Amino acid sequence: MSDIPTFEITRELVLARIREDQRFVLAAHENPDGDALGSLVGMQGLLRALGKDSAMFISPDDLPLPREYRFFDLDGLIREPPADIAARTVVFLDCGNIDRNSASVLRDGAHLLNIDHHHDNTRFGTLNHIVPEASCTAQIVWDLMHGLNVRPTAAVAEALYIGLITDTGRFMYENTGPQAHVMAAELIEAGVDVAGVYRRLYEGVPLGKLALLALALAQLQRFDGGELAIASLSAEDFDRADAEESYSEGIIDQLRALEGTKVAVLVRELSSGERKGQHKVSLRATDDDVDVSIIARAQGGGGHRRAAGFSTTLEAPELITFLREAIAAQLHASSDGRAAATLA
Repeated sequence: MSDIPTFEITRELVLARIREDQRFVLAAHENPDGDALGSLVGMQGLLRALGKDSAMFISPDDLPLPREYRFFDLDGLIREPPADIAARTVVFLDCGNIDRNSASVLRDGAHLLNIDHHHDNTRFGTLNHIVPEASCTAQIVWDLMHGLNVRPTAAVAEALYIGLITDTGRFMYENTGPQAHVMAAELIEAGVDVAGVYRRLYEGVPLGKLALLALALAQLQRFDGGELAIASLSAEDFDRADAEESYSEGIIDQLRALEGTKVAVLVRELSSGERKGQHKVSLRATDDDVDVSIIARAQGGGGHRRAAGFSTTLEAPELITFLREAIAAQLHASSDGRAAATLA
């Protein structure tokens, strides 16, 4: 029998902590995406509505935000731990592993609330409210708002809606459950401009982003009958395209859509921060035949069954060999657990 508390128990404990505590600091994972930022802004709105003293931490390494997220209202943003961190409750949102995160500087908080929907979350908090069934972490924040009888403002509703649509692929991914649509309907009633959000997120694409996509597609490689589709982007590619690092967002979805692909991979060289020179590897599976979170965890990363990632110093030939073997081990495993297919 599992000793992990049930959803109902951890939910009530989180609600109690929010009611009782007065000072908070919020954080999400590094390189925050739509769900991380939507959850962050949503929780900030929730706490402010309750009259709490709350700040949002984003590391200077993660700023400026990607172009499509710069319209978020980040009132209460801080870039370094507050002096009174030991007296504050820290709420980690959409953060699967604190040890691989710039937000680890906040681990000295009075309490650590770990609120997330990643099934491989390492449960690093003093209180862990992990809901793998949720379509996104924003959905968990939305549920907590219901538990505290807080209605979202139009700005908070928009933030939560962005978390929802980006993590469900505009309601196309397998994590889109009935509650995702209920949540969307409620947020639209609260004032979300659906067409306006779509335009800001997915239109007005800068030329550099299209140029980067062209470079990635020109370097596409396929292995093992097309099961693995992989493209790489170097720091020089970003310079040639006059592209920001965030412009690579969405390229992997083009690779995943390729006929016959089981796993799509985008490898991009990191050109700034402490990990300069390393490569960020993004993985996407087209169905449940391959669990890419297992592959990512083998390299110190993590994520979801169909969407995961890791950072690595492996050179291209070693990385490709690792990926082919890891995919084959799941797709073509023989009865004794070894990959039946040999690499060409």
